[in-house]
Amino acid sequence: MRLVILSIVTGFIVGFVFAIFKLPIPAPPALAGVTGIVGIYLGFKAFEQVAPWFDSIFK
Repeated sequence: MRLVILSIVTGFIVGFVFAIFKLPIPAPPALAGVTGIVGIYLGFKAFEQVAPWFDSIFK
């Protein structure tokens, strides 16, 4: 949980600094981009769960 809180605080600070200097946001500006990132993460986690199954089939 500490890592999640640190990530949120760091992201907030970076976003704040980018806004001060009127730079483009360093993240996808649309909800579709954010959901794409979530999908990539979920796909990665799903593979971690089924990887042992793949290993047992292809040995």
